[in-house]
Amino acid sequence: MRPLKLACIDAEAPPLFGLRDAAGRRSGYEPAAAELVAARMGRGIEWVVLDWDEMLPAVVGHRVDAVWCGQGIIPERAAVVDFTRPYAIFDETVLVSKGDPARSAADLVGYRVGAIEGSANMRLARTFEGAEPVPFSGEDVYNQMLDAVANGSIDAMVDDDVVLVPLGDDPRYDVAFTVRTRNPWGIGVAKDNPGLRAEFDAALGAVIADGSLERVWNEWMPSLEFPLDDVVGVRA
Repeated sequence: MRPLKLACIDAEAPPLFGLRDAAGRRSGYEPAAAELVAARMGRGIEWVVLDWDEMLPAVVGHRVDAVWCGQGIIPERAAVVDFTRPYAIFDETVLVSKGDPARSAADLVGYRVGAIEGSANMRLARTFEGAEPVPFSGEDVYNQMLDAVANGSIDAMVDDDVVLVPLGDDPRYDVAFTVRTRNPWGIGVAKDNPGLRAEFDAALGAVIADGSLERVWNEWMPSLEFPLDDVVGVRA
């Protein structure tokens, strides 16, 4: 069978994923989990690198088979594509520049808070009373936001805990706080391709049930508890 064409961005966001190497290979939890699931389906993977805001249109237009790239399952996206059961669940963190005193949502009054446009992170940013949400999009949106915090173009940013909490050790940043949102991530498939979504769901269920997805999770994110099970997909 031909390889699955999966949309992604090319960015340095460990432990989720890193930049492609010279041979086009990707490393991190997301590529490793995708390879595990694809192998269970008897398929290989062809990664198709796109700007963040081009990925869902590429799925709808059948230029790719699916998007497997940091897609929180939110109503705005679910209106465009259908999602599989989750392959990850994360909380959301606010990052500020080193020495900034903000440590709660109440401290963000008057702050310019960046988040990816149309994302679950932006939905959270819009709940911070008195803050000004600043949407970001583009090819390397994650590092654009990090640079904007570091250079003072924005005062804070919101992203998932898995990528931002480790940056508390970076001399440029402080972790302000984390919100327990339990944001599920899924694989986005065209609404007129329910057969492929069912294949993904079956393969995901199998690698959750046999423990192989948990082993991949623990390899890349040993400090985070594996949040999935083989019955309902989410641990209470």
